[in-house]
Amino acid sequence: MGVKHGRDYGEILTELTEAVGRIPDSYVFFEMDPEDWGRLEDVEQAEVHEALAEDLFYALGTEPVITVGSGVVMHDRTNHRIHILIGEEELAFVALV
Repeated sequence: MGVKHGRDYGEILTELTEAVGRIPDSYVFFEMDPEDWGRLEDVEQAEVHEALAEDLFYALGTEPVITVGSGVVMHDRTNHRIHILIGEEELAFVALV
């Protein structure tokens, strides 16, 4: 189902991919260890981040808070945003409208 959005999905996906890439251990979401992650080429890591962003976009439609490695991705329905945090620090947000 995904989250409700008014912006172009491609733009949202691009921004969300970049945002989840800021979580240093985002690969843990796919049960990868640091060695496996380190063996991937930059292009492959970008593909993993895009797959993660797609998974999160759809999962946030039913689960408003998802842990990704040491980070948390939250769907803020009131303000129509997806927030990416580590602890109390907001790394990024993606506007949905």
